[in-house]
Amino acid sequence: MKKFALALLLLGTIGLQADIFLDGMSAYQKGQYSKAEQFFKKACDGGFAGGCSNLGVMYDNGQGVKQNIAMAVKLYAKACDGGLAEGCNNLGVMYANGKGVKQDDAIAARFYAKACDGGFAGACGNLGVMYTNGQGIKQDIATAAKLFSKACDGSDAKGCLMLGLMYAEGQGVKQDVTMAKRLLGKACNQGFQLGCKYYNMLKKQ
Repeated sequence: MKKFALALLLLGTIGLQADIFLDGMSAYQKGQYSKAEQFFKKACDGGFAGGCSNLGVMYDNGQGVKQNIAMAVKLYAKACDGGLAEGCNNLGVMYANGKGVKQDDAIAARFYAKACDGGFAGACGNLGVMYTNGQGIKQDIATAAKLFSKACDGSDAKGCLMLGLMYAEGQGVKQDVTMAKRLLGKACNQGFQLGCKYYNMLKKQ
């Protein structure tokens, strides 16, 4: 369920803070973490939510800065409040795992829902898992299937895997082995090895 993703620059975003953010992305991708931290902090201080989320990732992982989980939580919250879906998802992960905050599945589900509504596909998958297991929310397999479908449509490999398994077993959807193989194959093609494993298992049946 863990989904720490570096925030991507939204299409159409312009301005000085966006340029600073891109400089941070470039430095991060080159492994220049100390330099990336400086750029992301400047972007965050300037009101650019992506900078806050990325800076949170760096504090979370101890990249270019001393690891500080409490600071990571604050930065994810700032990014989420700034309208960045990835920040909301990351905050949900923290609540789900009790990392830097008191563990609370209900709060985690709310942040996943906000991130999913904001267009972050991985959060839809995370929320689908919670609906599947009844964690912090009433169990609802049909809703879980819809969320996994949304995640898969957004190129989230885990969402494709989970939906494929539901079609294979007829859980929350009508059983359809052909559809299951297509979805598991999609997960496999995106590099998710469990998708490859279950796809090959279905082919042998």
